[in-house]
Amino acid sequence: MSTISLRLPNSLHDTARDLAKQESISINQLIATALAEKISALMTEDYLAERAKRGSKAQFDAIMAK
Repeated sequence: MSTISLRLPNSLHDTARDLAKQESISINQLIATALAEKISALMTEDYLAERAKRGSKAQFDAIMAK
């Protein structure tokens, strides 16, 4: 596991602290989960874009016609 130093605006830190407390988790866990969700969303977008490049309108129309 790695350690990073992160500078946050006070308002963002306060909000993160409040949300972590509401969820009964640490701020560290909240930030790690939020980062994982963001990475997943970005990777999914890239994955779908790559899949779309391999798509074919003609094949789609043929499948839909069945």
